[in-house]
Amino acid sequence: MALIGRRTAQSLAALTALRPEASPRIEPIALRTVSTIDYDEFGLFHENAAEWDLPFNGPPIVRRVSTELDDGRSLSGLLWGDAKPSLVLLHGGAQNAHTWDTVALALGGSLLALDLPGHGHSDGGAGGTFDPGSMADDVAVAIETLCSHPVTLVGMSLGGLVTIHLSTRRPDLIDRVGLVDITPGVNGDKASHITAFINGPSGFESFEDLLERTIEHNPTRSETSLRRGILHNALQLDDGTWVWRWARHRSTPHAERPEHSDLWDAMESISAPVLLVRGMDAGSVVDDDDEAEVRRRLPDVDIVHVVGAGHSIQGDQPIVLSEILREFHFSRGRGLRTLA
Repeated sequence: MALIGRRTAQSLAALTALRPEASPRIEPIALRTVSTIDYDEFGLFHENAAEWDLPFNGPPIVRRVSTELDDGRSLSGLLWGDAKPSLVLLHGGAQNAHTWDTVALALGGSLLALDLPGHGHSDGGAGGTFDPGSMADDVAVAIETLCSHPVTLVGMSLGGLVTIHLSTRRPDLIDRVGLVDITPGVNGDKASHITAFINGPSGFESFEDLLERTIEHNPTRSETSLRRGILHNALQLDDGTWVWRWARHRSTPHAERPEHSDLWDAMESISAPVLLVRGMDAGSVVDDDDEAEVRRRLPDVDIVHVVGAGHSIQGDQPIVLSEILREFHFSRGRGLRTLA
């Protein structure tokens, strides 16, 4: 009996050795609930109209268009109206074509607002996200394809630098030149508040995080307008996070300090009538020395001061800007003026 007991014990020990170890307890994984925000880029115009007391009798005539470039990239934009436009609007760096929505609503009629390469719905730029020279070549193709040219070309900030390049390279496409708060005198110090915003995070955990940073850098703008601007200028990813549309294409982690003084000579060679619209509040990147240099090189330039506007005049005073552009597009200006 003692022998049998030992063998039984040995057998039980062997069986125990063959039995797999107990599986570790697996804790349940908490699944993240992704909150999505519905976005219709053509469904927000009533907000623009309400904010600026514009009449709104239903959605305007506007559609998204795309121009194919020789290298396979495409340039996107918003075509307003039902006729070939002769007015083209170019936005600033880290913006998109929707920055002109209120101006377009106030103007009425036909115009083309482009997404610069590397911005909005356009593909990346051939020379990078913020290279105005290569952008000018792409914009020229869009003007030739979509517009009744020569056109009035209006550029704000980066778009203004693109305008200067294009006006000297393809004068056959340009009838008039509008520059909104930009000259070749822009530099790192004048634009430090802009680059500080651009050089922030490219992605955000939530829409609220993105809105908080945008409000911080745009304290004079209404929260409604900033929410609308973010929806036009950012993209929600599948995991619920948000990324700036333009940040997807930037080739370096940080925007370079702007330096475009070499464009002064190019600006001087522009043969078309030139308009400079300068914001007179904090945030403008045009100072008195810049304005004097513009007038020295272009004695017939039309200069308009806009009180109550900083750098983004199309956002701060869109109705005033629309009237300035209407007058300039259809007739010559009247020299130096200050408007509020």
